[in-house]
Amino acid sequence: MTPESKPPFPPFTAETAAQKVRAAEDGWNGRNPEKVALAYTPDSVWRNRAEFVHGRDEIIAFLKRKWAKELDYRLIKDVWAYTDNRIAVRFAYEWRDDSGQWYRAYGNENWEFAANGLMQRRIASINDLPIAEADRKYHWPLGRRPDDHPGLAELGL
Repeated sequence: MTPESKPPFPPFTAETAAQKVRAAEDGWNGRNPEKVALAYTPDSVWRNRAEFVHGRDEIIAFLKRKWAKELDYRLIKDVWAYTDNRIAVRFAYEWRDDSGQWYRAYGNENWEFAANGLMQRRIASINDLPIAEADRKYHWPLGRRPDDHPGLAELGL
């Protein structure tokens, strides 16, 4: 393994796709843009909602803006499907804005990986739903979701 690789590597199995998705969830829940960007190829291409991002510098800038706006961010991801070097993911995350309004964002991502296990393409479609604080389902301390915390299906999401 080199600094420019991130196991598990394609082609994916059910087990390795699940490992890859949980590693991505853990990284994003850590909210460290520089560290998260290392999971992507230097020339990675994203579509996130209506924004197009190219390369690690733009990924870092994007994530800094995202987490400055999306406060108390907590994310759960699940594998939807996988094949060879691609994984389809469904996810939901909760966040609040600076006025205290909570949201649950629902989305799907299509991921494509290079042979070294770094993501080279990420296509994300996301919708935000305002929710009452009482309707939140993610209550773990900021950071990694605990292993015993329910996933999306168990939460009815």
